[in-house]
Amino acid sequence: MRRVEPRFFKLYLVTDSALCGDRTLADVVRAAVQGGVTCVQLREKSLSTREFLERACLLKEVLSEGTDPVPLIINDRLDIALACKADGVHVGQSDMPPEVIRNHMPDALIGLSVESVADARRVEERAVPVDYLGVSPVFATQTKVDTAAPLGLSGLAAIRALTTLPLVAIGGIGASNAAAALSAGADGLAVVSAILAAPDPREASRALMAVIEGHQSMRQP
Repeated sequence: MRRVEPRFFKLYLVTDSALCGDRTLADVVRAAVQGGVTCVQLREKSLSTREFLERACLLKEVLSEGTDPVPLIINDRLDIALACKADGVHVGQSDMPPEVIRNHMPDALIGLSVESVADARRVEERAVPVDYLGVSPVFATQTKVDTAAPLGLSGLAAIRALTTLPLVAIGGIGASNAAAALSAGADGLAVVSAILAAPDPREASRALMAVIEGHQSMRQP
């Protein structure tokens, strides 16, 4: 299986346009990337296929503006990912199997949500062709209602012990608990409201990245 550097997932923004207020998603994402976001997942459940594709193509342009393009991951939709030439796809336990996505996008970044230790164990036992796991939810969250009970830091640590795949912690992540999630084994942090709903998404991203980089510096010999 292809191994992907965890740096791609250090600060992983998951979109929800409803949290942007009167700002456009493109403007909020642009500011977040300027603040240090390293990956963006487009997750918009209420859009039609055409609207989803238009938004995906726009974000692809936004994320390609700098000298170091930021990967665009599409939630669930293989067709949208192919149409906008996204960098990858993220799926849940009941979505399209990662094997199918890999067949259509052999070089894509493929992520899979795991909501329990058992989910993570199956990934290892079956050698599921994914590049990272989204551990969800670590803490209680209001931005996604169809989730399992929070795993907590102990659940995150238990999943860390099962796999060498990069782990992205999601669910209630913010500046106050980011370091704890990293210490429990996360390679990266996926954030929704802590950036999208912040008055200044750029500064919110910088604050989270400062926690991540501070944690990394403490772990270096």
